[in-house]
Amino acid sequence: MEDLTERRIVVLTGASSGIGLAAAVELARRGDQVVLVGRDPARLRAAGERVRESCGEQPELFRADFAVLDDVRGLAERLRASYDRIDVLANNAGAIVLEPITTVDGFELSMQANHLAPFLLSNLLRDRVRRMVVTGSDAHRSGVLDPDDLNAALRHYRPFRAYGTSKQANILFTAEAARRWPELPAYVFHPGVVRTRFGTESRAVALAMRLLPFRSPEKGAETLVWLACQDPSRLTDGGYYADRKPHRPRPKAADPALAARLWATSAKAVGLDA
Repeated sequence: MEDLTERRIVVLTGASSGIGLAAAVELARRGDQVVLVGRDPARLRAAGERVRESCGEQPELFRADFAVLDDVRGLAERLRASYDRIDVLANNAGAIVLEPITTVDGFELSMQANHLAPFLLSNLLRDRVRRMVVTGSDAHRSGVLDPDDLNAALRHYRPFRAYGTSKQANILFTAEAARRWPELPAYVFHPGVVRTRFGTESRAVALAMRLLPFRSPEKGAETLVWLACQDPSRLTDGGYYADRKPHRPRPKAADPALAARLWATSAKAVGLDA
């Protein structure tokens, strides 16, 4: 049997399509043991088969719906039972939600799926994880985050503003994680505008995906893969990157006081001690 003890274990959420799947394929080709997390069982199995075809090894598959925080807690328990370490946790799962939806946990869906769920998962796995990479977005520029009201988007709902607010939260979370967890390198990146299934429930988005020169998922995944593999001494802990270079977020996504407030309210929201 092949000895996997020295191979890196990389857990990727949102890995059943798009950037997550492209990153999984590339990391598997490089010799990493990839672990795919996705919501839809059929798409997750198909993604696993694509990874197997690329590297000759079947990856482990874990189903979890980030719209349900109990699913996230169960995912953390199963990952902890399966792996005594996680060399890279890629918090890549995300969604653009086209109408106001409140989850079973009582939160606006894009804020929960894009921020609260990965925040909870990262906290629950903190002692196992050696490096964290978060998929952010320059859409954070349209965000209007109020840490004291994580459901603010439900009033006068605008899908891309809600998405941008959740991406603002991703950047603030990563920077605050770097401050609180100095032993765990953490990075966030902008993948560019990528041609994926993302948001294609909207006719306008689907048309744009067909007609505009968007990036391929493979191109969008390049910085994720780079951050997962680069020597941490060459990177800025908590930094924001695009195209494998440091990238300056808007001031509202780089405010340490706002990041600390977001952490405290997020911890309370998901039932953790701040």
